[in-house]
Amino acid sequence: MDLSVNFAGIKSPNPFWLASAPPTNSGYQIMKAFDKGWGGAIWKTLGVPVVNVSSRYGSVNYRDSRMVGFNNIELISDRPLKDNLREIEEVKKYFPDHAVIASLMVESREQWHQIVKDAENAGADGHELNFGCPHGMCERGMGSAVGQDPKILELIVGWVMEVAKKPVIVKLTPNISHIEDPALAAKAGGANAVSLINTIQSIVGLDIDNFTAYPKVDGHSTNGGYCGPAVKPIALNLLKNVAKIPNYGLPISGIGGVENWRDAVEFILLGASTVQVCTAVMHYGFGIIREILAGFEQYMIDKGFNSVDEMVGRALPNINTWENLNLKYKIVADINQDKCIGCQLCYIACDDGAHQAIGLSENPEDRKPHIIEENCVGCNLCSLVCPVENCITMQRRDAGNEHLTWKERTIAGDIPDSFDDERGGGVGHHVPEPREAIAYRLK
Repeated sequence: MDLSVNFAGIKSPNPFWLASAPPTNSGYQIMKAFDKGWGGAIWKTLGVPVVNVSSRYGSVNYRDSRMVGFNNIELISDRPLKDNLREIEEVKKYFPDHAVIASLMVESREQWHQIVKDAENAGADGHELNFGCPHGMCERGMGSAVGQDPKILELIVGWVMEVAKKPVIVKLTPNISHIEDPALAAKAGGANAVSLINTIQSIVGLDIDNFTAYPKVDGHSTNGGYCGPAVKPIALNLLKNVAKIPNYGLPISGIGGVENWRDAVEFILLGASTVQVCTAVMHYGFGIIREILAGFEQYMIDKGFNSVDEMVGRALPNINTWENLNLKYKIVADINQDKCIGCQLCYIACDDGAHQAIGLSENPEDRKPHIIEENCVGCNLCSLVCPVENCITMQRRDAGNEHLTWKERTIAGDIPDSFDDERGGGVGHHVPEPREAIAYRLK
């Protein structure tokens, strides 16, 4: 399969890049990653070196899963700029066909001009402007402080474009109400591409005995940047928002919770041309690229894709606003009694948290629930809480030949006068009256 990409003029043997973070802190790490199979790397952000604190990381763990969410309060590179530039040159000497992109963050116009020239002289294939860091640097007027102000973002991108001879990527912050605004500002400033998302401002938990947050620094803490698998749904939504901007045209590098080949496929189907990975490498090491590449290639074969470009954005036409969804589509739950173990989780979830569409037998020895189909609205909750794979499935019940959206009803003037009219004709589900409910509980 042809996995090579040309991202805004930056060529790479595959679309899988390391995001700017601790795994790209040195030439040693990046060359090791390229040996394993990664196609590109965004160097850990260069600027005026900082002094980082100890400790730096915190995580959200769920049951047996470690680092479902990951928080860091680490800032940009604490290594001398000349060391990083020398190592960029060394990496490009040994891996000329791999993408090496310099992540940059400074303050003044003169500093931006100088660091762009330095990175290009060292051999960097492009630049990623870090306008997303949500802690430490934003308090100094950099990072997300720029990303949250489209006017300043456009101004600084313009400064960079005055001297840049290599492609410029603008990294967007998710800590904003409308990510379309900075995305459009990046284009207006002359950027060649955007990447998203950077980390989400967060506190992952508290030490309730010592009254401080994690990670702890001498009894104190601060908000950090949240990443890892937990942020993938947010990243996908914001990626979709940018990709669906009319006539936007800039390529997008997707970031946020990518841990396996399926995650990578999802990002590309929603409009990303390359995919950046950080937390998964910090958890499992550079070797995860082998599984990502193998699974991704097999998916392309199974679906008949000949190149990555053919996949980009294929899912976007099917992502609509709510008022454009088909109100005539109808599914109901079905319980496979042979697979059911009688745990009754579905019954509890539906009775307390949904639509009272699951019943129990009056025989106390029969613990297996059943669907009350006339009450089922097809919400999927029971299938999501069921611990047995494919025990509860959703079955289609509409004729399959009718299509009506809320938008179409609005245009036609067919708006119900009351909630009762909306539920009329048996379309809704039966909610027990108070007396019925009390009798049911007593029983």
